[in-house]
Amino acid sequence: MRKLIDTNPQSVAGAKPAAGARGLVGSRAEHDSAWKHVRGQARYIDDLPEPDGMLHAAVGQSAQAHARIKSMDLSAVRTYPGVVAVLTVKDVPGHTDIGPVFPGDPVLADDIVEHIGQPLFAVAATSHRAARQAARLAKVEYEPLEKFLTAEQALEAQSFVRPMHQQLSGEPDKVLKEAPHRLQGQLYVGGQEHFYLEGQACLVEPTEDAGVHVHTSSQHPTEVQKLVAEVLDLPIHEVQVEVRRMGGGFGGKETQAAPLACIAALLARHTGRAIKYRMARQDDMVQTGKRHDFFTTYDIAFDDDGILQGADIMVAGRCGFSPDLSDAIVDRAMFHSDNAYSLGDARVTGHRCKTHTVSNTAYRGFGGPQGMMVIECAMDDIARHRGLDPLDLRKRNLYRPGRDTTHYGQVVEQHVLADLIEQLEASSDYRNRRVEIAEFNRDNPVLKRGLALTPVKFGISFTAQHLNQAGALVHIYTDGSILINHGGTEMGQGLYIKVAQVVASAFQVDLDKIKVSSTRTDKVPNTSPTAASSGSDLNGMAALDACEKIKARLVEFAAETYGVSTDEVRFADNQVIAGDKSVDWAEFVQSAYMARISLSSSGFYSTPKIHYDRATGKGRPFYYYANGAACAEVVLDTLTGEYRCTRVDILHDVGDSLNPAIDIGQIEGGFVQGMGWLTTEELVFNDDGRLLSNGPATYKIPAVSDAPPVFNVQLLKDSPNREATVFRSKAVGEPPFMLGMSVWSALRDAVASIADYRYSPPLDTPATPERVLNAVTATRQWVKEKDTAAAGAPATGEPVC
Repeated sequence: MRKLIDTNPQSVAGAKPAAGARGLVGSRAEHDSAWKHVRGQARYIDDLPEPDGMLHAAVGQSAQAHARIKSMDLSAVRTYPGVVAVLTVKDVPGHTDIGPVFPGDPVLADDIVEHIGQPLFAVAATSHRAARQAARLAKVEYEPLEKFLTAEQALEAQSFVRPMHQQLSGEPDKVLKEAPHRLQGQLYVGGQEHFYLEGQACLVEPTEDAGVHVHTSSQHPTEVQKLVAEVLDLPIHEVQVEVRRMGGGFGGKETQAAPLACIAALLARHTGRAIKYRMARQDDMVQTGKRHDFFTTYDIAFDDDGILQGADIMVAGRCGFSPDLSDAIVDRAMFHSDNAYSLGDARVTGHRCKTHTVSNTAYRGFGGPQGMMVIECAMDDIARHRGLDPLDLRKRNLYRPGRDTTHYGQVVEQHVLADLIEQLEASSDYRNRRVEIAEFNRDNPVLKRGLALTPVKFGISFTAQHLNQAGALVHIYTDGSILINHGGTEMGQGLYIKVAQVVASAFQVDLDKIKVSSTRTDKVPNTSPTAASSGSDLNGMAALDACEKIKARLVEFAAETYGVSTDEVRFADNQVIAGDKSVDWAEFVQSAYMARISLSSSGFYSTPKIHYDRATGKGRPFYYYANGAACAEVVLDTLTGEYRCTRVDILHDVGDSLNPAIDIGQIEGGFVQGMGWLTTEELVFNDDGRLLSNGPATYKIPAVSDAPPVFNVQLLKDSPNREATVFRSKAVGEPPFMLGMSVWSALRDAVASIADYRYSPPLDTPATPERVLNAVTATRQWVKEKDTAAAGAPATGEPVC
């Protein structure tokens, strides 16, 4: 069951969009590639026509997690049928380190390897099969070195990829010491494989000027361009990068697409032939980074009503062997360790743990989900400790006027969560269901039901300030059609159609007059990655800026041509209206061209107000917050640990929606992906550091059957963004992911019912049936111990996350 709530967006000039122009902002326009996807006509990298003489790439992979390479014999690789070229790090003409922010990522290993699967050498062959088979024939002799595989091991050894960072507000030590109540706990939060449908892939073609043209499945074309140029020792303008679409990204193609392009470009330079590098699924899962798993702890003070007074929180991310984006990812975990709650006096410490595993990377939420989990764990624990409904405790601790400053100094200016939760509490019938579920659990010794309603407050902006910028290029042709190019990339999330709707609304013309072309570095330079939920915010505003420049020229031309003031010129219903005169859009554009009026412009946008001082741990890293809440119900078999999510109700705030249908789809997909992260998706490594869950047979993403049979999604009405975003909309890419926390909390609620909700069961994530069954066993053991305790002994549970 789905419910779509229309927004009521304003036009650029402040009035409602004219009814006659179709597909404007606020309408449920379908995805621009929807029919291409359905018909199989949408082209991905592996669908592109193959140039004559094209070769296929593969790499030899390290078999050790941490070792010194004593010798490497590649003779069998070079002589394998179909092999044309074999390159090592010594064949790289330019930079050999392709770390995206900080150094540490060799394009090919030199004398040290630091994770199983690390590329040792590159092979170009006449077929994909030949390249992969040849790459396996290398004879490599290793000298094993000490290795760390978990965050806990790295913490103990003080092994880090970047320095520790801390945020401090008030005097948490004093508050914790003097507080009426104090709880401590810890939680392990598992990682997650991106499992995009289209794996990592690129096609690199040499150009006539010693450069290359790169077709890549990347969220960050500019970074691919820069790193390829550096590896080839070329100026950046000799490298063009193009992205039409990706078959999913989720952050996994923000930095990790670049190594493929660099290796393919090296082979293309060496052979003078086009190179396709398409990873097989197993290679992709072994060689590319995941969501960081985190080891987290909390020490929290609160009063008799459960209101937080102080906190000491530690988050430690397993970063893998190199920094990649881990500095910013752990930062965001720290920023979101409060989620929606005022912590009081607080200290939040973040560690970037170096392990000899593949370098973990961006994933939807970018550390925010892992940070939120520690405080949501604490909320459940405090509620059980005080005998409260967890929802009541959460509501008491929400940010509100008077308690609206975060531990990093940003003031929460738009308080929507209290009303949003009240609406969801009513629409989901939370209170009646809570009573019904408690009665059901009392009467059923085997099946137990759980219910939880959890909020999300997610900061929107890149935490690296310089990335908060975007460019766009808008052309109007003489028939009135409009072409847009911008720096954002399309990975199925609907960015292209949203930007097209922004431009259609700017000129008040039908959406079918608008086309968005492939993202290309030779059209819009120096772009930021499509990440941090900022694609529409940044690129929509850049496109709008370009439109406003063109409109200013057209308005002046119309006023002069028709003898009216500029205030009397407006755009509506596929027409330009000047006083009493109405002219068809295409006719007006043709006349403007004949009068030599420029019909093209670039646009630019940079996010205002944001800043952060790492030295003090204070600032305003986010332009605004996106909010939402989910109410999830589960049913659990306490004999096996198996469970089902039976119903979910979501109310989410997207401001004035650019496209309600696209936003609903993002919320549904984000929730299911978040639920998968916390329940079924388990990354398993053996003691040598080898990934065992390396394919769909051993790694379980949610299926259609895992989605709740009752799934109600609504957009919060009448909640425009108070900040001047594009049409007062709010980001929708990442925030819904964290709504999946409600399922994990509902599972804990179901298990806690065994102890009459007096005990907070331990449940690390992902909450697989095995872990849930262990939680059931621990809870029953606690009940047994309490039942055999001396009469009159207190029966409040200690928090063990």
